[in-house]
Amino acid sequence: MAPNFLRLLVASPEINPINQKARSIPILNPFDKYGRVFFFSWLGFFVAFLSWYSFPPLLAVTIKKDLHLSQTDIANSNIIALLATLLVRFFSGPLCDRYGPRLVFVGILLAGAIPTAMAGLVTNIHGLMALRFFIGILGASFVPCQVWTTGYFDKNVIGSANALTAGWGNAGGGITYYVMPAVFDSLVQHSGLAPHKAWRVAYIVPFIIIVVVALGMLFTCDDTPTGRWSDRALPMAGGSSDSSIRGEIDTPSSVSIAKDINNIDEKHPQMISDIESQSDGTTYLDLAKSEFIVPPTTKEIMHVVISPQTFALFGVYACSFGTELAVNSILASFYERNFPHLGQTEAGEWAAMFGLLNVLFRPLGGIISDLIYKKTQSVWAKKIWLIFLGVAAGAHLIAIGVSNPKTEATMFGLFVGLAVFMEAANGANFSLVPHVYPAANGIVSGTVGAAGNFGGIIFSIIFRYNGTHYDRSIWIIGVICIVVNMSVFWIRPVPTLHK
Repeated sequence: MAPNFLRLLVASPEINPINQKARSIPILNPFDKYGRVFFFSWLGFFVAFLSWYSFPPLLAVTIKKDLHLSQTDIANSNIIALLATLLVRFFSGPLCDRYGPRLVFVGILLAGAIPTAMAGLVTNIHGLMALRFFIGILGASFVPCQVWTTGYFDKNVIGSANALTAGWGNAGGGITYYVMPAVFDSLVQHSGLAPHKAWRVAYIVPFIIIVVVALGMLFTCDDTPTGRWSDRALPMAGGSSDSSIRGEIDTPSSVSIAKDINNIDEKHPQMISDIESQSDGTTYLDLAKSEFIVPPTTKEIMHVVISPQTFALFGVYACSFGTELAVNSILASFYERNFPHLGQTEAGEWAAMFGLLNVLFRPLGGIISDLIYKKTQSVWAKKIWLIFLGVAAGAHLIAIGVSNPKTEATMFGLFVGLAVFMEAANGANFSLVPHVYPAANGIVSGTVGAAGNFGGIIFSIIFRYNGTHYDRSIWIIGVICIVVNMSVFWIRPVPTLHK
């Protein structure tokens, strides 16, 4: 069993002959072009966090003392960082549809790396806020990460692929809580730098890493499975008859985790179908053409952005990822307030665990979503799974806020429970996104991705005006999450028949 599972992780994937997308995920094979895009998708998002999330670990003590910051200054700088990401995520979606996600990905990483290297020039709160605004550009790397993955992996595994790249990339937020203090401590203890110089020099490390990854992405990967972005329609050009196409495409019916992600069960072939997106007379070539991405007009962008389906995913993601962003910014302080004996360092390490759980639970949300879709062939089933996760996460937030745990076991246990449902909801959301408007996937991804930062800003404001009453803010956010999820439950997940 184990050798077979490993073979599935490294084997070149089966390819859909119509759209050239992979029907399995070669997770451990960066030499295959599909495996290489998968690798750089999650790695690019991961390294973005090394700068985007680099301030909270050092802000509470070192930077606060050096720049003479108040708690309000810190809260405002957190909001500014989220605002930049919100704006750039909105624009990066249409840019992905026009120029391709790879170039947008590289551009975002390099644009965010430049202000990272300029951290040493900051001398006051105004400089810090300006710096964090421009570094916040890096948070938009999530959008091309998801659009690029969607362009390389077929619908039978897209939930798993998107959730894995986002989840592993998201774990960079947790890793940063360890990396930046470690670099800072090394510069102080082993290089003899004063603290006010050491934290500035420390930012050279994420700058170098981000630039190296961006260049690797630029020179070793392609825009699409067929090469350049301008050649993305080649698989559908001059195709053979639809009857031959129907005979070539099948989908698995096996349910094991290994086969769910990486296998095709040829014993029980089943035609590729999408109950939400087919009608009588619709051919598989028609379905493939419906996924062809064209440069959007302003009217088309607005139509997609304001559609009920996009709005529903926007609201749910604002609650799930927005909560994650806001909670991440206060979690160490919440732990330290309730358990003073932990101290700043240990409280920060426990808080980092919350972000690191993305490695497991965000992919789990997408993988289970794919399993559900294979069993039901219904996008509605994916939607129900997503709403369940959102409501369960809201219930955990209310439980944490109302109980305001006074024992470490209860506190950490409840936050692990929150991570299970909230981070799985993030993965399940972007398992649903590719179904909504396949020909405008960048716009949907950018809009929904921006929702996370919109929610993060709203919830950060709630934390700001409740001061250190973190428990009160948390149960308020929990109520909002449940109300929003239940309010959008009735909205049909796919707007029209995609022919």
